[in-house]
Amino acid sequence: MSSTDRDVDHAPAYPEPPASPLWHRHSAMTRPLTPEQQRRNRELLDIAQRTTRPRSPRPAETLAEAR
Repeated sequence: MSSTDRDVDHAPAYPEPPASPLWHRHSAMTRPLTPEQQRRNRELLDIAQRTTRPRSPRPAETLAEAR
């Protein structure tokens, strides 16, 4: 083992911030979706998967030519 391996301080330069309380949820379970909400989500997912998003038109000249 070289001296550099032994002398290296592995502590971070700054202390880590405390974890957000939102990361630790010990509250009640979320309520399940109603059948109507599930049906609506399935319909929206089906529509989103079937439709294509329009492509944005490309400019006639490139960025290099615009300068």
